[in-house]
This record gives sequence, C-alpha cells and structure tokens, in this order.
Amino acid sequence: MKKTRTLKNQILISFAIVIAVLGVCTFALGYYVVKTDIFARIQSEADRSLDSAMTVYEEEIRRIGMSLEIADLNGSIAELREKMRLHYFYRFPVEQALAHPSELVRRAAQQGEPTGGTRLIDSVELAQMREDIRLQAYIAIKPTAKARSTQQLLLDSAMAKEYALPLKDAAGAVVEVVFGGRIVNRDDEFVDRIRHLVFGDATYQGLPVGTVTIFLDDVRISTNVVDESGQRAIGTRVSEAVYNEVVEHGRRWRDRALVVGHWYKAAYEPIYSFDDTIIGILYVGILEEPFQARAARVLLAFLAVILLASVIAFVLAFILAGSVSRPLTLMLDGTQKLSYGDLGHLIMPPHSTIEEMHRLAHAFNDMSVRLEEREVRLQENHQKLEELNKSYLDLLGFVAHELKGLLASAIMNAYSLRDGFLGMINFKQKRAVDSICRNLDFLSATVIKFLNLSRIERDNLEVNKTHFKLWGDVFGHAVQTFSKQINDRQMKVVNEIDPELTVAADQDLMMIVANNLVSNAAKYGVDGGRIVLHAADEGERVSVEVYNDGRPISPENQARLFKKFSRLNVPEKKKVKGTGLGLYITRQIIEAHGGRIDVETKDNGNSFIFQIRKE
Repeated sequence: MKKTRTLKNQILISFAIVIAVLGVCTFALGYYVVKTDIFARIQSEADRSLDSAMTVYEEEIRRIGMSLEIADLNGSIAELREKMRLHYFYRFPVEQALAHPSELVRRAAQQGEPTGGTRLIDSVELAQMREDIRLQAYIAIKPTAKARSTQQLLLDSAMAKEYALPLKDAAGAVVEVVFGGRIVNRDDEFVDRIRHLVFGDATYQGLPVGTVTIFLDDVRISTNVVDESGQRAIGTRVSEAVYNEVVEHGRRWRDRALVVGHWYKAAYEPIYSFDDTIIGILYVGILEEPFQARAARVLLAFLAVILLASVIAFVLAFILAGSVSRPLTLMLDGTQKLSYGDLGHLIMPPHSTIEEMHRLAHAFNDMSVRLEEREVRLQENHQKLEELNKSYLDLLGFVAHELKGLLASAIMNAYSLRDGFLGMINFKQKRAVDSICRNLDFLSATVIKFLNLSRIERDNLEVNKTHFKLWGDVFGHAVQTFSKQINDRQMKVVNEIDPELTVAADQDLMMIVANNLVSNAAKYGVDGGRIVLHAADEGERVSVEVYNDGRPISPENQARLFKKFSRLNVPEKKKVKGTGLGLYITRQIIEAHGGRIDVETKDNGNSFIFQIRKE
C-alpha cells in the first residue's frame, strides 16, 4: 500500500522540494556566473598584462639605444658600460663590425642606421665574453613535468637585448660601430621591474599575485616564479603543449597553467629575434588562488542569502500549510463524526484569511444540516415502509395459510369426484373435473411458493442440516412428483446421480429446490426431449446439474432468471403457467446453504447448475 502523508506534511514537503530546487538552481547559476565572470576577467587581465609586459620589454631595448645616443662616447668603455647599466659594451671599427657575429652590429655597419632588438648569443660567442657574464648566462636545466623530452643538462647560450649605433665621419661614412646590451639570463631586476610596472608588488600567502617569465627556447632563464624551496624557478621548462603552440606555430597561448605547483591564468607570447626567428617566450601569469578565495567568499555570501531566503520561504510555507490544513482537519473530524452518525454536527469557521476556507466551512455546515434533515425524513419513511412491509408479510402469510387449508379440502374433493369415489361421472364431466384438478394443483403450488416467499422475506429461512441421499431422498421424489407431466410430454429422464451420494443440507429446503428445477425442466423442455440429472463430488462441494432439451435461454433472459416475479420472455410463456418465484426461491435456498446457482446454455438446451458444501 502506498504510504500516505498528512496534507500539512505534503504541502511542506512540496514547498521544501520547490525551495530546494530553486535554491540549488540559483546557487548553480550564481556559481557559474561568479566563476565565469571572475576567471574570464582574470584571463582578459592576463592578456592585457602580456601586452603591457611586451611593451616594457621593447621599451627596454629603446632605452638602451637612447642611452647610447646621448652618452659621451669618448670616455672609458667600462665606465660607459656601468653608467648605461649594460652587461656588455663594445666599440669597433667598421671593418670589425662587418665581421661581428651579431646581425644587429653588421646591419648597423652596412646600412648606417641605429638598430636594436633581441638576439641569441651562442656558446662560442658567449665563451669569449667576461666570466661574470658567462656565469650569469649558464643555466642548469631541471627536469620538469609535461615538458619535452631532452638530453640537454646545461643551457650554454644566452638571450640578449641589444642596440647598435653607427658612428660616421664628416662625409657621412660609417667609421665605427658602438653597441651594447643586457643578458636576459638571470636578469632578475628586469623581470621584477616588468612585474612591478604591470602587476605591482601584491602577494598572496607569500606568492606574487602576478609573475613574469622569459624563456630561451623552452628553458626558464629569467623569472619571479618561485619553486617549492622559495627560490626562483630558473632552469625549469615550459610544457610541451605550450611550446608547440607558441614556439613551433608562433601563436599566443592563453589558458590555465600549472606553474611550479600553483595554478595561474597564463598568457604566452613568442619572442622574435632581430631576424624574425622565434627564440623564446614571454610569459605573464596571474595567480588564481586569491581570486578563488574571493569567489568562495562571494559564493558563501550568496549561499547565505539563499539559505536565509529559503528559511523565510519555509516559515511562510509552514504558516500557509497550517492555515490550509487546520480548517481541513476540522472538516475531516466533522466528516468522521458525520460517518459515526452525529448528523447535524457543525464546525466553527476557521481563523483563516483564505476566503475559500470560510466558504467551505459554511458549505460543510449546510451539508450537515441537510443530512440531518434528510436522515429524519428517511427514518420516518423507513418506519412507514417497515409498517407497510410487515402488513404485506402478515397478509401474505395469512392469505397463503388460509388458502392452503381451503385448497387442501377442495383438492381432495375434486380428486374424489374425478376418480368416482362420489359416484360415476360421464366423459365430459370428467374432462371438466380434470381441468379443475389441474388448476387446483397450480393454486396449491402457488400457495406453497408464497408461503416459502413469506419465510424468505421474514428472514425465517432456517437451515437444519441432516445427511441424506441426493437421489433417493430428494431428486427421485421430485421426478416421481412430476412423472405424469413428464410422461404426458413423452420426455425421458436420465439419472446420472450416484445413488449413494450423500450431502449435509436441509432436506425439506432441498426438496423445494429439486421440485422447482425438475418442474421447470418438464414445463420448458421440448416434447420427447431429455431431462438429465447429474451430480459430481468435488471434494468439499457437490455440484448438481439439471439439464433439459429445449430453446437456449438468451443472455437478456439469463439476467432476469433469478429475480422475484420474473418470467422468461419466450413463446412457451403463453402455454406455461407460473408465478416467477420458483427460481428466486431456489436461489435464496442455495445461497442460504453457502452455495451458488447459475445457468449455462447448451447447443440444444439449458443446464441449471448449483454447488453446495458437502458437509
């Protein structure tokens, strides 16, 4: 059985489900909006920061050129280098400049125009530079997860920001080239200055919020990203996916990136050498953790608002459920009292602002009053009907009883007259007396049926069970009783009832059943047809069948067979007298024995089948 709930609980549960679904959906939407908005903003900020970092990088090259252009070049090379904050500074005649490994220097000598840019200093050229520059440039390569596989353990080349300035004579011919630059490898001052200009100096739990890194090929050569030990992550490498996108294909890469154990919103841009060859990567990243913490705080505040709104909504739902369920509970109690017979019970109008509840209460009270009035009328009518029924039953019993006595005397005298006990009568007189006898027999049978009907109507149909033989004590006598009628119609009786089959039932009542069924078979069968009596022992029950050849009973007539004062609508009806009580009485007797009776139509006849308990 399906579990039920009170209306109040059902309303509360329904509201709770709606509130929960709306709350979850609202929170999910808020979560999506907050996450999407905040992290989309971070990514956009990372892109703008990368553009700013690249501008600072290019501005550093222009600064070197400006320093060369305004400097007094007649001083000491070392002093000029220190004054211009360069890692290296040289002054070559044009002939040496044209043979220099630097493309920038050669181009300045050839074209006579100042030239600046980024270039790669290979290991051979680097080996010829000062020791401090070599030590700054050499970087041990560290194993890095998700990076390309490599056998290289030491980076022995350098990235440089360089500027070359040609010096001309009075005729405008290039006679010398001065050039200088800064090694990017381990240039902490440079990347820190970029970070300061782009992000400021904000930190989160000891980590810089913004980070800047410059890669030579895929090796981190200058960075303010720190590793687990708190040291700058020099020598670590970029992931293979980023390398393929930025260095191999020359495209900007933007996404989340796991940088030395921490997630950043990152942007990577290729760094081109003076000859448009990609030699490295400029990276900027914004640490996600502070923004995640901010998003968490926003979501917690959002969740608190949702929970508060849900609590308020649930309290309102509780109040509403009470205002709806309380009046209905009163009405339910009222209906129970009505069902227990307390007609006219009234309920108080509910303390509710819901108009329908007041209307429902008034309608209930009006119904209760009307039910009480109707009950009073029904009681009065019932009393009248009881009195009328009693009068009917008394009259029925009295008339049937009186007629039974009178008919017994009349039948005896009629048969005595017919059989010559009162003197001989002629043929015509005998035919007239035969007709009188038949009518008196019909009247006698009718009176007996009315007496039985009176017993049934009064609920006086007492069942006194005894053991008797079904054929010898009941159906055999019934066949004998109607033998003349059976013989007159030349009908054949076929007995298939075991002579030794016994049942425990009221023999007198079963005699009435047998007489009614055999009588109907004789009356409604066809001339020369069969009457078949059959009984089957079915264990706890006995099934009895009375069959006669004749017209099959239509479904319409089957529905009327066992009703009181109902006769079949068949052509034989005009020839056969009856009261329409026989089968009704038969059914009442069978049901009083705890059994049932039905009719089954056959191809050429009908079977009345009843079952009663064997014991």
